[in-house]
Amino acid sequence: MAGAHTKHHDYHLVDPSPWPIVGATSATIMAIGAVMWMKALLIGGMKLGPMVFFAGLLGVLYTMLSWWMDVVREAEHEGHHTRVVQLHHRYGMLMFIASEVMFFVAWFWAFFDASLFSYEPINFLRHDFTGGTWPPKGIETFDPWHLPLLNTLILLTSGTTVTWAHYALIQGDRTGLKQALWLTVILGILFTLTQAYEYSHATFAFSGHIYGATFFMATGFHGAHVIIGTIFLAICLYRVYLGHFKPDQHLGFEFAAWYWHFVDVVWLFLFAAIYVWGAGGGVAAGAH
Repeated sequence: MAGAHTKHHDYHLVDPSPWPIVGATSATIMAIGAVMWMKALLIGGMKLGPMVFFAGLLGVLYTMLSWWMDVVREAEHEGHHTRVVQLHHRYGMLMFIASEVMFFVAWFWAFFDASLFSYEPINFLRHDFTGGTWPPKGIETFDPWHLPLLNTLILLTSGTTVTWAHYALIQGDRTGLKQALWLTVILGILFTLTQAYEYSHATFAFSGHIYGATFFMATGFHGAHVIIGTIFLAICLYRVYLGHFKPDQHLGFEFAAWYWHFVDVVWLFLFAAIYVWGAGGGVAAGAH
């Protein structure tokens, strides 16, 4: 009878898990709370939207933490991540990054549509706001060769350090792995702080005109991805200190590195398109 339960294949048939239903329920609660919050809906005369939203958000975060801990246990302690399973995880991560690429395509599309066709007669309302030029009349753009260039150098350097970390891991150099990951996390935090400082010196707001909306949506969502990637790498650094990751099996770190390189490449396009080309003939407004 014991032989009936012996696995004779390289696939991983996961055990029953509560996290899909818990995560879906939490996401639904979070969405309902968001709608109630934005619409200022009252229940019993009280604004419960924020409370419902954050209750759902806590549920989503708890689901993510618990589910990923299960995946780590399956990989590190139960040996379920065979070569076939690792290959399929890589396919999944590649498709996720492809979906993220299309996410940013939407923001680039909005930016180029507004900038290349600011004078289109059919978009007469847009013409009134932009004055038929790009950047719109009255907009003082950032000097691309000041803080944006600094952040570009920071991200490119972080791409180098995360590659160093990957090489050190493959070579079995745990000390080099820790040093390189520490540098990458610090550079990620430095990028976020620099961008926050840049935002605080913007002479335009998110609302009121299409330039601010397209600028902050594109660069802001990229900033959010930098924060997510920094957390991803920080968790990998914590796992390194726990003794996780082997030269021939380190999917968690590998995916964090892929994600970080994706963030780097998107920033290069943002820098070239929005900060350099998109500045046009506008008056530079570098941080003071």
